[in-house]
Amino acid sequence: MLFKKYSMLFFSTAVCALLSTNCLAQNNTLKLEEYSLSELQQLVDQNQLSYQQITQFYLSRIDELDVNGPKLNAIINVNQQALMHAKQKDAEHDQNTEHSLLYGMPIVLKDNIETAGNTPTTAGAVALEHNYAQQDAELVTKLKKAGAIILGKANLSEWANFKSTHSSSGWSDVGGQTKNPYVLNRTPCGSSSGSAVAVAANLAVVAVGTETDGSITCPAAHNSLVGLKPTVGLVSGKGIVPLSHSQDAAGPMTRSVEDVAVLLEVMADTAPNHYQKHLNKDGLKGKRIGIARNVSDFNPVASQAFEQAITVLKIEGAIVVDNLTLEHQNELSQAEFDILLYDFKHDVNEYLANTPEQVKVKSLEQLIAFNTLLADSYFNQGLFEMAQQKGGLESEAYITAKKLVADKARTQGIDALMEEHKLDAIVAPTNGPAWVIDTVNGDQYTGASSSPAAIAGYPSITVPMAFYRSLPLGISFFSTAYQEGTLIEIGYAFEQATKVRRSPKFISSIDE
Repeated sequence: MLFKKYSMLFFSTAVCALLSTNCLAQNNTLKLEEYSLSELQQLVDQNQLSYQQITQFYLSRIDELDVNGPKLNAIINVNQQALMHAKQKDAEHDQNTEHSLLYGMPIVLKDNIETAGNTPTTAGAVALEHNYAQQDAELVTKLKKAGAIILGKANLSEWANFKSTHSSSGWSDVGGQTKNPYVLNRTPCGSSSGSAVAVAANLAVVAVGTETDGSITCPAAHNSLVGLKPTVGLVSGKGIVPLSHSQDAAGPMTRSVEDVAVLLEVMADTAPNHYQKHLNKDGLKGKRIGIARNVSDFNPVASQAFEQAITVLKIEGAIVVDNLTLEHQNELSQAEFDILLYDFKHDVNEYLANTPEQVKVKSLEQLIAFNTLLADSYFNQGLFEMAQQKGGLESEAYITAKKLVADKARTQGIDALMEEHKLDAIVAPTNGPAWVIDTVNGDQYTGASSSPAAIAGYPSITVPMAFYRSLPLGISFFSTAYQEGTLIEIGYAFEQATKVRRSPKFISSIDE
């Protein structure tokens, strides 16, 4: 097994010496847990804090909680230049008073998002251990232009959880098993598990994940975060290790809806992006929200919490339209799987063919052969092998599946339901409670609502909904294409009315 390799520096936690006595200082140790982007920027603007101190705080948290302590395994690599970049931001701050709230903020990226330099982009796979990109992914270029500091790369379910027919969310051969900081023996969910855990455990201010179906929303919900999976194409996928061009989408994972809006404004390709204007605490008033009861079977814990959440929606002024049905879900699930297999073969072949010389596998076929030699890998590569058997994107079966999705997931599905009932969004529980990590039998989902929006390529947002025995539960809102602003408005109003989010306590188990 290849264990995670940190290029860690030693970071002291006693970094308050330069600060005057204020609410940040406690026992001479900087305390920045749960601070938002705007709160941190305000402290810097007031000369109570520097970008170097903020960055060092998070680096120290990584050392304390990820390398040591509970050993969360959320971070695969740390950027050794992070402190130098923070020092530059401090020097430039007074001459750059008009800047994004991301300016000088340490951010974590899922390790399938390319960054140029001496940090590889591995997708959690040994085959990509030497995948040093020549340039940043397009979304990273945007983040850096806004002044963000790339703190490091987050662990993930290997190959975005599209390798094995059974797997454990948050496991990769490079990074090992990511742990849920709320209850350490429970799943963080995948595949953006490390991104979620990093933010939930305050190892970074915000993070970027990617989703094909549930890979942002599920880990965000299981870690009491806000996660937004945008419309496919809103955020550039160039420079991201692909799974499926039909469904892949990179999006923000944060502790608040406000920070989601800030991050999405920078990441989105369309301009102008005024998502922050949708931060309206009265945003539920008059909104028509539909409940499609057939989205998934949820266990009683999630169902009971969801009924209480519906009451909140009504109290806050939403018009709830219940007992709706999204048709063709089983048919669409099969079509989605077929599309992912075809897309993966095409997209990963194209990606591998253009990797640096140090990467020795240049095709899916070579990747399968390479993995066959890794006798100590926990999981099979059944999905790789199934994808390899598929033809090209001109195959009749692929074209038929794509047409089915266009017709029944979009036009006759979400679009039709929303038009018929004049809806602003559809709502469902995001997830059931996190299951115990099982690297023998793999994941054991207890309900998920990500598929309708994922298959259609439409946006969805998850917001903390409740806790059950220390395990977070999320609520998801989804809509038609490019309705991210509306979803942010709804999510923000629900968040402000409930304020469910709380920090993890790193409980070892709730079953003892």
